[in-house]
Amino acid sequence: MRNKTFAAAALIAAATLTLSACGNDDSGSSVASVSQDTAQRPVTVLDQPFTKPALVLTDTQGKPYDLRKETAGHPTLIYFGYTNCPDVCPLTMNNIAVAKKQLPKAQQDALRVVFVTTDPDRDTPAALGKWLQGIDPQVVGLSGKFATVQAAARRLGITVEPPHKDKNGKIVSTHGTQVVAFSPKTDAGYLLYGESATVDDYTKDLPKIVKGENP
Repeated sequence: MRNKTFAAAALIAAATLTLSACGNDDSGSSVASVSQDTAQRPVTVLDQPFTKPALVLTDTQGKPYDLRKETAGHPTLIYFGYTNCPDVCPLTMNNIAVAKKQLPKAQQDALRVVFVTTDPDRDTPAALGKWLQGIDPQVVGLSGKFATVQAAARRLGITVEPPHKDKNGKIVSTHGTQVVAFSPKTDAGYLLYGESATVDDYTKDLPKIVKGENP
């Protein structure tokens, strides 16, 4: 896999340009507007890692989930998206789910995959749980106040805009498409995967990620 190393400050500037407007255009085809430069890199290795957000949201069982506490010491992938997204979100989550199944059972159980909804008004805990059940029941689905989610994403250099109606009256959520991978050794986020990351990319990298190694 190709990779690049950047300072976190520079990465934040680049990452905020990568947005996916999940919705439909007049022809009914999917819309996903992505910064070409960022999309060309499957993974970026940071020399100054992101700190895991101090974030407490609601899981699919309706219980509080303390992100730092529950994922401490675990390899962790975090993605911000929403269940009504017709393209990028389900593709990303399915790519990760398929790659995860290639890991030994113990490593699958150690890995934490966290999906934080950017559309909390529609993605209730029950709706989120039902959607994730069809992808990977082990994925942690989190919802909460939009402002809280937006602030947490921003700390990881990911832009999330409030859900809004497009010109066809359909509610869409515009959000960054990055997956942030956190090391089990330091709980810091050293890896940033772009929308172009494939099943093969994740399959190759996950064995290293669960060991706290960079690909």
